[in-house]
Amino acid sequence: MNVIPFKGYRYDASVVGNPGDCVAPPYDVIDADQQDDLYARNENNVVRLIKAKPESNDNDTNNVYTRAAESLKAFISSGALVEEDKDSIYVYSQDFKLGDQTITRNGFIALGQLQAYGDKIKPHEQTLAGPKADRLNLTRAIKTQVGQIFMLYSDAEKTIDAILAKACQGQPLTSHTDEDQVVHNLYVINDEQDIATITKVMGDKDVFIADGHHRYETALNYKAESGNPKADYQLMTFVNTHNEGLVVLPTHRLVHSVKNFNPEELVESLKGQFDVAQLTFDDMLDKKEKQQAMTDALIAEFEIGQRAFGMYFNNGSFYVATLRDISNMEVAAPNQSQAWRELDVSILHKLILEQHLGIDEAALTAQSNVKYIKDFGDATARAMDRVDSGEAQGLFFMNPTRIEDVEAVAMGGEKMPQKSTFFFPKIFSGLVLNCLEEKEALLNA
Repeated sequence: MNVIPFKGYRYDASVVGNPGDCVAPPYDVIDADQQDDLYARNENNVVRLIKAKPESNDNDTNNVYTRAAESLKAFISSGALVEEDKDSIYVYSQDFKLGDQTITRNGFIALGQLQAYGDKIKPHEQTLAGPKADRLNLTRAIKTQVGQIFMLYSDAEKTIDAILAKACQGQPLTSHTDEDQVVHNLYVINDEQDIATITKVMGDKDVFIADGHHRYETALNYKAESGNPKADYQLMTFVNTHNEGLVVLPTHRLVHSVKNFNPEELVESLKGQFDVAQLTFDDMLDKKEKQQAMTDALIAEFEIGQRAFGMYFNNGSFYVATLRDISNMEVAAPNQSQAWRELDVSILHKLILEQHLGIDEAALTAQSNVKYIKDFGDATARAMDRVDSGEAQGLFFMNPTRIEDVEAVAMGGEKMPQKSTFFFPKIFSGLVLNCLEEKEALLNA
């Protein structure tokens, strides 16, 4: 993939105070409460660009997109956002904890040349029309790339990783800790030899999108309609699949509104294809122990290459369902590759949700019967509370998707089901921006 340095716009601490108060998670994970918090945190927070608040009198000339454009003008004219003096590549380093383990994930931020899916660029998840229309309207208004698309490449020799590690020996340009206690550090690489090495190594690499499919396809659409040469390139964060800090966490499925749902009948019917173990509990303490036993069983099955799922229905038990014969997927998904059929998420969707609960692909896309629960913080506990209260009917626990499985499906030209992966931590927006117009043009638009 063709990768180049660029003159990014970054927040100036002498104007905004702590630049960490001006960045934000990706737009699609920001709920109303977090939006309010980010608005209040700093008047220059990038949320005003990526997810501006709607107003009751919005119309064609006054709306979230026009307000985003006005905010960008204000940020630049006030000096809150300042353009770099020279073309650079940036190191994006994230320190985080999983259990008792401290992990560091290093990547680099650069511009990647946009290409249609196929030869060098591989997607791995399906997209929806609504989010793409929203992001295209925003790009038309602000003519600036604010959030990086998360890209993965394979470099077993770790040539680029060595350059990133060297850059991280210096002082970060910015550093902040988010609500999940992830430390986000930004460093700069402007040594011409290091930049040349990065661009050379990346030149023959295939890459696939870890997160940001909607934004990538939006960028392709904007490139085609605008004719702007600068739109040929997109702001991206690149992470090596061999980086020790690359973590994929599971995304569980919370089921609701299924007609005639009966957990006992479901469990019995699953026994035709799955070995099902029942873990019954008597009280809250025992419940925690049985939940841990279920989790341990899932991990054990994962480590030996088995496809297993946990289940909870508020009937006094947890369950572990382990698929006996992968050939069942040949009948359930005859038009998909073997790599796709072997994905845990494909098996859950086809053999359990669709065959036994009637939740087909259309229902999954509409999220009419399923909500997606990312396995971090107290999200799983809150999902179980919804089952206990009767708001939901059941929670299906999953193992994470293996990165090599994501790569195999993507490189084969297929797309995985939605919410197949949860790459943690998220890539934040606002660390560095790429403007597609000159400063004067942006201010006078």
